Amino acid sequence: MKNIIAGIATLVVLSLAFFTLSKGGAYHGGEHGKVIKDFDNASNISKQNEVKKDKGEDELSTLREKAGNIGTFKVSQKYKSKCASCHGANGSGYQNGRAMMGPKLYGQTEEQILKSLIEFQEGRKENIVMRGLLISTDRDELKEFAKEISEFPARAEALNN
Repeated sequence: MKNIIAGIATLVVLSLAFFTLSKGGAYHGGEHGKVIKDFDNASNISKQNEVKKDKGEDELSTLREKAGNIGTFKVSQKYKSKCASCHGANGSGYQNGRAMMGPKLYGQTEEQILKSLIEFQEGRKENIVMRGLLISTDRDELKEFAKEISEFPARAEALNN
């Protein structure tokens, strides 16, 4: 019985091999061989495009940095050390044209910001990073952060005028 199954399997494999060979198989220069050559050409073209993209990306990042620095207004050292790495230098949630980890703070009122800060500090809003940053911060400092952040639109307006 084993010999019969092995013989049938051998015949199936050989017939598939001859069928593939008769169709000009992929590795014998048939139509499929042309597709493989097209892959080689495509990879060369994509490498050339990567080089062009890298040059364009450098120029674009330089422009983004310049644009980001023009619109930046003065913020406290406390904001820079605790908030800017996640919320951006101006609270927009973006830095150099890229989205940051933290949400946009720009445009919120002092009361909204203070309420959120207290909720993060007390654990009513869950965020390990915010809780860790605020756990040893007293209410007066939270009020200072809220006041400063709520002034961002006015600071930006003054910078533009």
